[in-house]
Amino acid sequence: MLLLGTAIPALLGAQEQADIAIVGGRVMDPASGLDAVRTVAIRADRIVAVTDAEVEAERVIDASGLVVAPGFIDLLARIPPLHEAHRYKIKDGVTTVVSMHGGPVDVAGWYGAFEADGALVNYGTTVGHPDVRAAAGATDLYRPATAEQRARMRAIAAQSLADGAVGIGFGINYTPGASYEEIVDLFAVAAEYDAPAHVHSRYKGSVFPETIVQSVQEVIAAAAITGASAQVVHLASSAIGSMDASLAMIEGAWRNGIDVMADIHPYLANSTRLESALYDPGWEERFGGVTVDSIMLVQTGERLNAESFAYWRAQGATIVTFFIPRHEMLAALTHPLVMITSDGVIVDGTGHPRGAGTFAHVLGRIVREEGHLTLMEALRKMTIMPASRLESSVPGMRHRGRIVVGAFADLTIFDPTTVIDRATYTNSAQYSEGVRYVLVNGALVLEDGSFVRGATPGRPIRRSK
Repeated sequence: MLLLGTAIPALLGAQEQADIAIVGGRVMDPASGLDAVRTVAIRADRIVAVTDAEVEAERVIDASGLVVAPGFIDLLARIPPLHEAHRYKIKDGVTTVVSMHGGPVDVAGWYGAFEADGALVNYGTTVGHPDVRAAAGATDLYRPATAEQRARMRAIAAQSLADGAVGIGFGINYTPGASYEEIVDLFAVAAEYDAPAHVHSRYKGSVFPETIVQSVQEVIAAAAITGASAQVVHLASSAIGSMDASLAMIEGAWRNGIDVMADIHPYLANSTRLESALYDPGWEERFGGVTVDSIMLVQTGERLNAESFAYWRAQGATIVTFFIPRHEMLAALTHPLVMITSDGVIVDGTGHPRGAGTFAHVLGRIVREEGHLTLMEALRKMTIMPASRLESSVPGMRHRGRIVVGAFADLTIFDPTTVIDRATYTNSAQYSEGVRYVLVNGALVLEDGSFVRGATPGRPIRRSK
């Protein structure tokens, strides 16, 4: 462990008292590179000292033997205004959740839904390309939008960004009729508002000519043409059979000045709706040659056959499909341009295990048990990397995802020897273990592993430029 001999400058005067002092913990801040035993002092919602000196505080948290990290930032989860969903995130160390998939065009209404009962986590949303498309009258998923509809789409997206959406989320694989022109149109709107574009790739897999390689090319081209910041979301579940090529294109674009990155969750199955366009005829080959029994119905845990597939596709159902090669997932997870996201939440006691356990899974299994990443590398992918993706549209994110004086006191304190996920595909509603304390905006939400009753310190993450 690196021990630094000098204290980081403080906002706390010599005779002043902090509200909370976290003492004895191993402070790990990927943004600054700090990895040392330090005291972190908090007053109100901010960090006011990171020091090796003694600090007077109203409340002292003994973090001996624990890691003190920036609160984890999950950029890919459709977070609802439900405390149940928030609690699973908190137990997984997450303090900020942003729905980069895309949300409704009524951005004010989306944020307003959180106000009545408050939130345990910080929360934000993009506006979704499918929602914008539908609002403009382009309701046929398999037909391109007309020129008139595209003009309406541009205006609707611009208004949603002006109303506070942090970016534009593209679900191109769910709207296969979307033309290249309409995608570039909305990338241009995102660029105009300094907002990121996060993209579900048009195609999945390596079945020529409709391949992930072509899809990544589309994202890179749209970013290059417009200057928008772009992200290919949940890369492992899209790049089946072409992971090396996909990563090489993203890295090459980045080296040549195009702002494109990717994200991933560490599980080997996806989760979506069976009635979606993803499961149109030919899906087995696009998913890497799997068969129908690779699909599990979330509500019952049963594996599907041809008959039940047809029934539930007609009825509509949430399913998980097991098809992601582990070596490809690890190739993406360990790449320096790929950050960690969950792509899931737990609602009504059901969901994909990633909604409850993504971050603890990485820390416990990928880092501690298997050694594919160092602890600092993993924390970087959970904190400063996602924070940085939003800084252009949400300047306040420059004060999250890091442990420095003046930053918001979003902190996750965990035991690196025990942190682990417990959620499974058949029982996803299980809290992760090993996260001991979580603070959001300086307020304790998790204390010695237990929720603080009535604590709802989460704040909106909104575009503010």
